[in-house]
Amino acid sequence: MAYDPNNIFAKILRGEIPCNKVYEDEHALAFHDINPQAPVHVLVIPKGEYVSMADFTASAPEELVVGFMRAVGKTAETLGLVEPGYRTLANAGANAHQEVPHLHIHIFGGKPLGPMLDRQFSN
Repeated sequence: MAYDPNNIFAKILRGEIPCNKVYEDEHALAFHDINPQAPVHVLVIPKGEYVSMADFTASAPEELVVGFMRAVGKTAETLGLVEPGYRTLANAGANAHQEVPHLHIHIFGGKPLGPMLDRQFSN
């Protein structure tokens, strides 16, 4: 999947579309998902044109990779999710149902979340 500079997250980063910001630094922006799947559902995106985690870890400068991962942790802390617990998820590609071609990590929390995948596929 190629990076589309007109994707919604690129537009949010450029300030063309507003967001409900939770956290921002020089490496990342975190904001509430407009279609939450849990009581707390926030997206964290890196500041740069990266489609997936594979693309990001192969192409981004080391300081951006480290800064982005720290921003995920700081966002969870800002949201008060560290003690009760939370889930992170990054979809990559069609099989994972990635809807926006910009790397983003979902942070879910605010309630017990249950198993992550359908149990019919576990051994």
